[in-house]
Amino acid sequence: MSVTRDLVDAALATVLDPEIRRPITEIGMVKGVEIASGSVTVSVYLTISSCPMQDTIANTVKEAVSEIEGVTEVNVVLDVMSDEQRTALREQLQGPVKEIRFNRPDSLTRVYAIASGKGGVGKSSVTASLAVSLSAAGLTVGILDADVYGHSIPDILGITAPPLRVDSMIMPPQGHGIRVMSMLPLKPGGRHEPLAMRGPMLHKYLESFLAEVWWGDLDVLLLDLPPGTGDIAISTAALLPQSELIVVTTPQPAAADVAIRAGMLAPQLKQRVFGVIENMSAFACPHCNEPIDMFGAGGGQMVSEVLSEKLEYEVPLLGKIPFDPRLREGGDLGQPLVVSTPEAEASIALEEIAQKLASRPRGLAGKSLNISPN
Repeated sequence: MSVTRDLVDAALATVLDPEIRRPITEIGMVKGVEIASGSVTVSVYLTISSCPMQDTIANTVKEAVSEIEGVTEVNVVLDVMSDEQRTALREQLQGPVKEIRFNRPDSLTRVYAIASGKGGVGKSSVTASLAVSLSAAGLTVGILDADVYGHSIPDILGITAPPLRVDSMIMPPQGHGIRVMSMLPLKPGGRHEPLAMRGPMLHKYLESFLAEVWWGDLDVLLLDLPPGTGDIAISTAALLPQSELIVVTTPQPAAADVAIRAGMLAPQLKQRVFGVIENMSAFACPHCNEPIDMFGAGGGQMVSEVLSEKLEYEVPLLGKIPFDPRLREGGDLGQPLVVSTPEAEASIALEEIAQKLASRPRGLAGKSLNISPN
């Protein structure tokens, strides 16, 4: 059987760019193909010269073409897109005008803003763990680390690579299959550089992260909000009006009282509260197996009941995550507990909460389809 260009093109169509997750044949990355008997040479355009995934792309191309009957040798030659090609790619993916794609009438992405009334309740760890659990369930997930001052999501997910820029489009790095955009890798002074920003600048950065980042076709976008009801919470509602809040609290009544305030911001911003998560709940004593309420009891249920009453619709308690020091340890090591110790009680609780999010089908209910009768 002779090797034909159609066969090679079909093989190359199975090769996805690792970051864009589209076939390289679809996004203009195939520069050319030369066939000489059983030897095939494929020339591939990289988006940028320093592309960190170039070896992965080359190896995947070799593997795909080698599967063709009659191919005895595959060579891959790498080149770099011109400025014009990068602009064309950006316009192909994002369109000629910058916009927040999640607000399009045809967007099927569920957007959840993870909020808390105060810091120290484990909101970022919960966000990262839910993202990993949702990804493991087969969903495509992204996290926008909107806690601009207290950014921690890249560390929790073990992400050290910076985002890449293709023309004016930003390609977010990935960790555990999650696309993440954060201020952390963008600070010229490194991780310990403080950020002194007021509302307008915070809004500008958040808008940039939503409009200029190539998120791809996400099933779920999670926003890790800073604690409280300040500028970012207000900007999130303005920029993502379809987003829903998930309020994280600890069992302590004092923490729950503050968490209620975070939830009560929703009606002012025309948002909906999807549910409540209680973190650091009771855990079994390692000696007697009796439950220990280290951080009090009942806070999550209290937030759920008060918000349900005041908002006049059900705000369910989505789950209670037992206190487990390994949740913190895993975050410090870039290995979320749901990955390192999936059998832990906290991991099981997180998985159950993720299932409640994953079971909500993507759909166009409540969205304008811009269709008018004839």
